[in-house]
This record gives sequence, C-alpha cells and structure tokens, in this order.
Amino acid sequence: MCLECVLARFSAAILVFLLIGSLAAAGANDPVKPGPGDKCPVCGMFAAKYPEFLSQMVFRDGSSAFFDGPKDLFKCYLNRSRYLPSKNKIDVAALFVKDYYSLAVIDARTAFFVVGSDIRGPMGSELIPFRKKAEAAEFQKDHQGKRTLRFNEVTAFLLKEME
Repeated sequence: MCLECVLARFSAAILVFLLIGSLAAAGANDPVKPGPGDKCPVCGMFAAKYPEFLSQMVFRDGSSAFFDGPKDLFKCYLNRSRYLPSKNKIDVAALFVKDYYSLAVIDARTAFFVVGSDIRGPMGSELIPFRKKAEAAEFQKDHQGKRTLRFNEVTAFLLKEME
C-alpha cells in the first residue's frame, strides 16, 4: 500500500473519530422530556403538566432538573445552594426555555424575556421567553409587558418582586 493511501485512510479515521466524539458531546447537553414524576425543585409541581412553560437545567453529568416555568428556573439557577445543594454553577451545562410563540426549545442564555405582562404561568407572574427580539417587543406591546430583559439581567431581586 502506498504512503499516500495510508495517510488518506489515517486522516479519514481521525475525522470520523472527531465527528463521533463531537456528536456524543453535543448530545449530552441536549434537552430531554421530563417524566411524569419529575417535579420542579423550587415549587414541587409536576413539570410535565406545563409543556408550554417547561424549562430545563442540564448538568455536565447528564442529569437534568425540570421547572414549570422560566421564573423557577431562574430562582434555582440564582440560588442553587437552596434548591439543588449538590450542584454548583460549574455543573450547569445548558439552560432551556420554550419560545412563547413557537414553543420551540431555545437556549435560555440567548433568549429575550418579557417581564410584567398580562400572561400568567403556572406560578402566576412569569418571564415570557422569545428567541427573537422583535417578537419580544411585539409581545411586550400587545400584552402590557413592562420591559424585555436578557438572561444576565434577570436578578434575584426582580424574581422577588414578581411574587
């Protein structure tokens, strides 16, 4: 076998190995569906009963925590020592919420959240998530929202005000 053939096969094998490894790593942080017994660690409600507001925290070890709405996801994220004492911030691999209009699962860290609207979630006042800023602005206008925030603008103080 010629040297070029050996190098071509070796290169192809490395490429396949890297592709499989990257797909496996990506799958570890993908959202999964909650089971009927999965409870929100903040309020204790069964998360699967609220598919429109379902939110999820995925951990590096492959486990997940499910929430009946983005507000409780944020409460837990900002105060994990209270709600999930065995997990640290570094353990969080991904955070998911559902876009209000499309119900598509989106990355909470890139979402736009409307606060103070007339739409209520399972626990009352809720952060309403959107993938697109324009849709959040339209919703805010149509539903008397007070403001639109990004992930890092949501604070424990704001969540307390929403209670």
